[in-house]
Amino acid sequence: MSQQLRGSLYLLGAAFLWGTTFVAQMTGMDELGPYGYSAARYVVGLAAILVVWYAFRGARAKAKAAGTYHSGWRYGVGSGLFMFTASILQQVGMTGTTAGKAAFITSLYIVLVPIGAVLLGKRIRKENWAGAAIAVAGLYLLSMHGSFSLAYGDALELIGSFFWAGQILFIDRFAAHVDAIELSVSQIAVCAVGSIALALGFETVTMTALAHSWIPIAFGGICSSAIAFTLQIFGQKYADPAPAAILMSFEAVFGALSGCLVLGEILTARETAGCLLMLAGAIVTQAGLFFSATPQPPSQRGEGPKGGGSPLHDE
Repeated sequence: MSQQLRGSLYLLGAAFLWGTTFVAQMTGMDELGPYGYSAARYVVGLAAILVVWYAFRGARAKAKAAGTYHSGWRYGVGSGLFMFTASILQQVGMTGTTAGKAAFITSLYIVLVPIGAVLLGKRIRKENWAGAAIAVAGLYLLSMHGSFSLAYGDALELIGSFFWAGQILFIDRFAAHVDAIELSVSQIAVCAVGSIALALGFETVTMTALAHSWIPIAFGGICSSAIAFTLQIFGQKYADPAPAAILMSFEAVFGALSGCLVLGEILTARETAGCLLMLAGAIVTQAGLFFSATPQPPSQRGEGPKGGGSPLHDE
């Protein structure tokens, strides 16, 4: 399996888990506030990813012995600050907007990521810009219904989309150069600590509410926080940021499809057209790979720390 295909599958896996977790994020606030749900979710996610970190201690020891290991702890703090800010803005914003508008506004990182990459000195291919435009049009058809007006919750989602873009660009710069699992543990720990502080300072969290919300907490913590964000890190080892953002935005498509399968919702012709346009955008942005005789290896995509990468990084 090629590195590009492997990375795309990792990112689509992350998008699938994020999309199916969207309902859990909403139902988790039936009895908990946004900070309380986020705190519980990230604590569960941290516990889950620590199990994975411990399980791969042998691989890290071999990497250290071979001189290819480079710690991901401090880089995870950087990405964690972006991720914490974005996720809190998203969670609070959900209390003041519709699910469709939240999905659309959040996923505007499809456009923000290539713009940010250009500002950081990276060259974005024409097909990436074209694919992003097509995907945004598809996302609008899929998510937006009725007139568009920017309410308070929408504004929070919009600000959050800039931080999601920052998190994606941060991961792009360092994912191929450090221990990916350590980076994931570190960024989730930042989110857990920050969410706990906000919950203790601004909300009253009861054991009864936590017990009644254990399903959305467990699903959001394990599937979205621990697994999906780790898949994102591994996926971005092999994918440039612009196409990676489009693949991750498929969380909106998977969210709509899960609504059909789990909740019995029916996709309208407009929504189906939106899904197809997003698929077309993803195909367009990957077009350059079919004409590139020598794909750029992940190690040359950024200037991360020298001295090796993750013990699970396939060269």
